[in-house]
Amino acid sequence: MAGRMPWDITAAGADGEKASPAARPRPGRHLIAVMLIGAAVLDLTRCGLVMAAARHPAPAAGLAAAGLAAAVLSVRTARGCQAGRRWAGWAALLIGAASAPQAALSGFHGPYTIPDTATAVLGVLLTVAVLATAGSAGRPGRYTENPCTIDRGAPW
Repeated sequence: MAGRMPWDITAAGADGEKASPAARPRPGRHLIAVMLIGAAVLDLTRCGLVMAAARHPAPAAGLAAAGLAAAVLSVRTARGCQAGRRWAGWAALLIGAASAPQAALSGFHGPYTIPDTATAVLGVLLTVAVLATAGSAGRPGRYTENPCTIDRGAPW
């Protein structure tokens, strides 16, 4: 008992076979977290470009604050996704779905072309990754055979 890690807690079934851990990680969780970190990096890149190319300080400060808030939200969602929080999947879906239109809204011009294009692509990929991994990811239950199957070889 002392040699096991806290997430390696398994229960033995009636037949002595070990069951799967209670909190099995959802497939793709790590990929989604990496994509969220990438979105945060792109938000911070855009903040740096806004501050470097700013002509008027008030709008630049507003855009930088919005970019910092988006980066913090992406990192917080990535941590929640790694911890297995249910809200993190919904937040990642919303971040991914909002990233592409937000990047397209700026118009892909000037110094923002590369970060905006990368943000749009990453937003679409993040949305697809979240939707592809949605649903139950555990092993099937104990009784997975169809009780309505007909054995044609059985004598009636």
